[in-house]
Amino acid sequence: MSEIVGTRPHPPAGTGRTAWSCWAPALAPDAGAVAFVSDRDGSPRVWVRPLGRDARAWPVDTGPEPVADVSWSPGTGRLAVLVVPGGGEHTQVWTVRPDGGDLRPLAAPEGGSASFVRWTGQGDVLLVAEVSASGRTEAVLVDAASGNREVVAAGVLTHPASVSRDHRRMLLRRGPRGVRRMYLAPIPAGRPAATGPARSGPALPGACGLPDGHAGDPPGPGEHPLLAGLPGSTDHGVLSPDGTTAYLLSDAGRDRAALLAAGADGEVTVLSERPDAELDRFALSADGRRAVLVWNVSGRSELELVETGAGVARALPPPPAEVVSSVRMSLDGRLAVLAAEGPDLPSHVLLCDLQTGGYRRVEGAGRLPGGAGTELLRFPARDGVELTAWLHPVPGVQAPAPFVVYLHGGPESQERPTFNPLFRALLAAGIGVLAPNVRGSTGFGRAFRDADNHARRFRAIDDVADCAAELVRLGVADPARIACMGRSYGGYLTLAALVTHPRVFRAGIDVCGMADFATFYERTEPWIAAAAVSEYGHPVADRELLRALSPLHSFDRLTAPLLVVHGARDTNVPVHEAEQVVRAARGRGVTCDYLLFEDEGHEIRRTVNRETFIGNVVRWLERHLVAPSPA
Repeated sequence: MSEIVGTRPHPPAGTGRTAWSCWAPALAPDAGAVAFVSDRDGSPRVWVRPLGRDARAWPVDTGPEPVADVSWSPGTGRLAVLVVPGGGEHTQVWTVRPDGGDLRPLAAPEGGSASFVRWTGQGDVLLVAEVSASGRTEAVLVDAASGNREVVAAGVLTHPASVSRDHRRMLLRRGPRGVRRMYLAPIPAGRPAATGPARSGPALPGACGLPDGHAGDPPGPGEHPLLAGLPGSTDHGVLSPDGTTAYLLSDAGRDRAALLAAGADGEVTVLSERPDAELDRFALSADGRRAVLVWNVSGRSELELVETGAGVARALPPPPAEVVSSVRMSLDGRLAVLAAEGPDLPSHVLLCDLQTGGYRRVEGAGRLPGGAGTELLRFPARDGVELTAWLHPVPGVQAPAPFVVYLHGGPESQERPTFNPLFRALLAAGIGVLAPNVRGSTGFGRAFRDADNHARRFRAIDDVADCAAELVRLGVADPARIACMGRSYGGYLTLAALVTHPRVFRAGIDVCGMADFATFYERTEPWIAAAAVSEYGHPVADRELLRALSPLHSFDRLTAPLLVVHGARDTNVPVHEAEQVVRAARGRGVTCDYLLFEDEGHEIRRTVNRETFIGNVVRWLERHLVAPSPA
């Protein structure tokens, strides 16, 4: 059931479809070089660049599989590499020297997935999270030099966040999406070392991996809850080197995420918060004395330096790009290395001197020509809730144009002014883009993030139609030539909008979206299903609601032609969801084209596949939007 609907032999000029990116930069222990992931030669892999002015980057050979992340050990300078076998969703942790020598796996659980969290500061010991095929997570301390392993915690819906330098305490995150909690836990002395592969726990009960009302395994002996009793979620945390203080990115007890310091004695200090912004991410220095904060201010990034002991904060100069997607600090706490990007600037590596606030570009493609102005819109939904959207109009076109409403995934994510080659290609083809943040998006506070949970999701579906109405009200879009498109949750929302508001959209594109919550829960990874209950509902207790929210059961209302895109190796939203959509649409006589990537999962990682994807999307939308409207 695989068809390719056609490709362009050459990308339109100025689209940036062949631009390469750099991300996940990490500094060497002596701050003399930076390692990063880049797709500059067609597939994401590790590169190393010395920081001398005339130095050149070299690739580190980690094999043929794509790479997603890299981190530099503060001990001997080894690299930890997150490898993505086959381009799918099951990742592995490998280690290699910067010169490419001594490449070997550290965590590769059979049938499961592994990711690294952070180096502990003791030798070459790395904190790793291993998720078994059944969905059980183990926190493992792995010595990258010797390969020795120690399992220090385990549980369902459990994720290790940090370990003290002496390996006596750790920070554990427990719970599903939107209601995660942090616990300070002791690590027992005299624990035995484990040298075999990660253990697989028993199969999890319930249709989604959890029984009714279950929120994951309960805290273990001696675990101390941090921010206990406060509503909200704590998604990220780092322990001070001595393990006595946890620095937390949390919206617990507040609407917008802030930086909090929590002690084992229960005392909580607010180190930095803003009424106009959410804390997006932060990095803590090795000695715990300072932190670099990245604030999300209406989608754009602002940086701040906090001296944790004194609680003193000062703003850093604006970065030379709209969005900072990654931040890490040098061992001495004097430098920060960033990944940053903008609408006409692919993701690249920046170095920030934290004393002067000066920025230096280290690696990455330059700013590209041919972009258009990007405007942030604010407008009310039909029930009065304020929505925002990034408007990308067709350059030089004053009359109403064909438009695409593009919906991000998540839904706990946010559309921001980042580099998007697809958007640039659409604009070059004369098709405008509106990229909204409907309710359920992050970046606007906890209340807005939770505003689409369970039965409130119907309102998020209405938001999509309200976005199209706003384009018409502004006079920028031809109401007869508006398409809807989205990826992952955005693909689901696209299908839901097409069947709920069939007269609004002329065409739709579903990229690895869910079509039926019942089959999604049955076939997705157990840990993904378990974490999704707080967001979507329970597949047993909320069966009727989830059926009503599943667009596949309303395909008798589908009239718009559809393009379905999916990766065969996707275990997040399995390809069965796409196959159901294609069968159901064609069975009702609706035009439905299908683009399947055999060597991709939930992400399209390889450059050649991204080129194919963009070329097909543009060509398909030209056929269905740019062509004259039917009489």
